[in-house]
Amino acid sequence: MKVTIDPIAGKSAQIIETLMGSEDMPQDPSLEFKLRLCVEEVVENIVRYAYKDGKGFVEVGTEIKDGALYVSFRDGGVQFDPLAKDDPDITLSAEDRQIGGLGIFLCKQMMDKLDYEYRDGCNCLTMVKYLS
Repeated sequence: MKVTIDPIAGKSAQIIETLMGSEDMPQDPSLEFKLRLCVEEVVENIVRYAYKDGKGFVEVGTEIKDGALYVSFRDGGVQFDPLAKDDPDITLSAEDRQIGGLGIFLCKQMMDKLDYEYRDGCNCLTMVKYLS
């Protein structure tokens, strides 16, 4: 499944439900929780930060290939590699930690693989979850 939504302003819920409603999404409740959390994190980051005024697109997709679920995101917003930022120091108290980065850190922990590349003027992020 591959869908483009344009413009994205105010459409976080629609984008999330489009992905979570894909026939590729596993029906395992514990896996669904992890996938939804990660999808929500990435979508919210794109909607909030990729475009200054929300006038832009996001292409989202799902695919099952070689025993794994691939969830992909592509946007033409500000170039940003969420994987380049250092992981937060979770041993510090919430008050002592820098703001931001916890959501992507959780995605790194819950997914089996995350890949990012900037290609043809677009941010391309793919999350991979191996299926049993």
